[in-house]
Amino acid sequence: MPLEATLALAITGAMIAVLATNRVSVETGMIGCLLIQVFVGAVSPERAVSGFSSPAVVAIASLFVVAASLFATGVTTSFATPVLGRPKTLRAAQARLILPVAALSSCINNTPVVAMYIPIVREWSRRIRISPSKLLMPMSFASLLGGQLTLIGSASNLIVMGLYVEYLDRIGLDRPLPHQQFWGPAVLGLPVATVGLLYLLAVSGHLLPIRRQAAQDCDNPREYTVEMIAPAGSPVVGSPIRRLETRNLPGLSLYSIERAGALIEDPGPELRVAAGDRLRFAGPSDSIVDLQKVRGLTPSNRMQPTAGEPGDEPELIEAVLSGDSPLAGKTVRDAGLEPGYGTGLIGLHRCGAALRGGIDDIVLQPGDTLLLEAASGFEERYRVSSDFSLVSRVPEFTPPNHAARRRAIAVCAALGCGIMLTSWPPMVLCLAAALGMVALGCLPATRAFQAVPLRVIATIAAALGLAATIEDSGAAKFLADGALQAAEAMGLGQRGMVLGCVATASALAQVINKNGAAALVFPVAMAAAEHLGVHPEPFTFSLIVGCGLSFMSPVSYNTNMMVYGPGGYKFMDYPRVGFPMTVILVLLAGLICPWAFPFRPLP
Repeated sequence: MPLEATLALAITGAMIAVLATNRVSVETGMIGCLLIQVFVGAVSPERAVSGFSSPAVVAIASLFVVAASLFATGVTTSFATPVLGRPKTLRAAQARLILPVAALSSCINNTPVVAMYIPIVREWSRRIRISPSKLLMPMSFASLLGGQLTLIGSASNLIVMGLYVEYLDRIGLDRPLPHQQFWGPAVLGLPVATVGLLYLLAVSGHLLPIRRQAAQDCDNPREYTVEMIAPAGSPVVGSPIRRLETRNLPGLSLYSIERAGALIEDPGPELRVAAGDRLRFAGPSDSIVDLQKVRGLTPSNRMQPTAGEPGDEPELIEAVLSGDSPLAGKTVRDAGLEPGYGTGLIGLHRCGAALRGGIDDIVLQPGDTLLLEAASGFEERYRVSSDFSLVSRVPEFTPPNHAARRRAIAVCAALGCGIMLTSWPPMVLCLAAALGMVALGCLPATRAFQAVPLRVIATIAAALGLAATIEDSGAAKFLADGALQAAEAMGLGQRGMVLGCVATASALAQVINKNGAAALVFPVAMAAAEHLGVHPEPFTFSLIVGCGLSFMSPVSYNTNMMVYGPGGYKFMDYPRVGFPMTVILVLLAGLICPWAFPFRPLP
């Protein structure tokens, strides 16, 4: 074996060992390993940094912007809330959660799907009295399975397909057609995902311990009064109350409706909403915040938009009236919050309890807590003001841009059609979709850049550089020859090599995450196909599936780590559920791959 290959394998092996200790972050370990490979001469500097200009990396970054746009316009939330509903059993709850997550992850990158679902599931678990630890890990695993169904479902899919197309161009073979690239992973990924989802429904509820008790309604005893208007043309006009998304918000109650000057107390579920209705709610602060995101309802005292810096968005502020406040003793209508403070009153509570009645007629008193919609910077301006004894911003609140909802859906649909029906590279189409979301007002430019996780992008780019090192140094050919000889000695042949490809990719994915595993195993898989004299197609698609089988560690993929804290998990909870699942799915993928993608000789 050449010295360069020996150095490349030794340094890469050391990196894997260091990452397995969890003492070094994945992106730091990979970039450090790549630099060492350059210093020892195992790879040229140009090849080492080639991953940072890879079309796959650009496409992945663009997809994060597309997913953030769908969330910012309320598309994903409005889809999730009615689907989850109010199941009565754990298995029914898991089915309502993991099946839609798997489906969404096939058409949106799975990492932002899980990021969007985590706060939704935490509130949902409180409402249905099921521990979040029984739900969040199966959700992460379902996103990994769903991500293997289309080209854009996961970053590793784009990495492998990009490398595959470049490899075919290099050896003079025809590229797969665009629709084959987009749907090709599903040929093998669909049966694997089906078995994986059935496994989760059958056994994960028994294997997962209760790490966190389901939260009770009394966890947040403060109740706000809030009044919302159904304006003319709103999608909720004409709908019965039982169909409103507000019915799914925990602890929120609709106690009256003011219609044309008349008051309807305790409206029934079949009463239909009319244009101009003022709906009065009482509920905990978390549900009141979520109420602001419901499509078709607007606060009766909403702050009027004002010109500001590009990207400025209103904030939610909790402010407690002081004893010296000039607002005390005045009704909300007479207090002049809009002209005096530049805010709109969303809700209020007194001594932790909601106040029934029309919000405009409530007389403010010292100690009342106001939930205000204010322009950016309100907290800094009034933190030391004598008007309020306490001012604090509600974290992570961004009102959805429902007006751009249809535009976001249209851009996403155009992206899918473009990838399936045109010959434009996925990078160009994904980048165009991201730019289209910003240009059409679905997502401000500042938030678009914030939506791109630099750590994930750096990890992928470094992994591609390491893959170039493994290939250029001759280590890939050496490993492929050794694996082939071992397979032939055991009588496994071509099928054994495919099974070994799946198993190796899955094993590496547990340690260095599946994006890194995809880049590192690809040159080995291509070298094996070349040695066997067969078309590399079976090895490529088996690699796509194998990289997605990363269920045995919280550090194996972003979504696993994202649910680690909210679910209260311990490290061994992952292999308890994930190890049997990984073994079953690796064997399944290795067995059915030759039927899904038959071996054929090179032309």
